Amino acid sequence: MTDTDRTPAAATGEKQPFDLGTGPGRVLVWFYGVFTVAAASRSIVQVILDFDKAPLAYALSAVAALVYGFITYSLVRGGEKARRSALVCCAAELLGVLVVGTWTMVEPSAFADATVWSDFGMGYLFIPVILPITGMMWLRRAKNA
Repeated sequence: MTDTDRTPAAATGEKQPFDLGTGPGRVLVWFYGVFTVAAASRSIVQVILDFDKAPLAYALSAVAALVYGFITYSLVRGGEKARRSALVCCAAELLGVLVVGTWTMVEPSAFADATVWSDFGMGYLFIPVILPITGMMWLRRAKNA
């Protein structure tokens, strides 16, 4: 290995990749990780025990778990491609929370049971509606870092 191989990217004028899971990103990784486990656990139990009771609600909880898991993975992985993917998923997550939240408020009888995103995440202290907004703000900031 030559000395030029050991030169940091900053010293050569190259832009170093931004680590999405540092600073405030670490808090996002923690929240998304917790919500991945919570939504996945909830949906697995509901699908196994009572899927016929509320298939739409339980399927939406499973989708939420997949979205949370992908965002967690992207934040931990880091890099520009992961940042863009996580940004798209956060936007889709916010859209899902807003659609499901509005739907459950306007037509509560459409859901036989609550989802993670019901009532804009009221059952989870509204974190499901706050999390994608915070995530998108962090991911947009990370683009400029």
